[in-house]
Amino acid sequence: MALSAIPVIIFTVLWAVVGIVLPFVIPKGPNRGILQVVLMLTAATCWLFWLCCYMSQMNPLIGPKLSNRTIMLISKEWQGTTINWKA
Repeated sequence: MALSAIPVIIFTVLWAVVGIVLPFVIPKGPNRGILQVVLMLTAATCWLFWLCCYMSQMNPLIGPKLSNRTIMLISKEWQGTTINWKA
């Protein structure tokens, strides 16, 4: 899986709207500043969490664990030959 710019742009714009535009829409009141900070922090942390999850799928650290029998069967079916493990 390669990095695609489209999802990164879409989610960046989405969380930018939440963190930059929505704080200006909050009605005046005694807790306006707190709500603005909550929206900005929520947008920043959610975007960062999404980005980390998205990037971790590009190069996973853990791959499938296959037994030797499964590897031999896959090799035989895909290549038409078996692997000589003792070579």
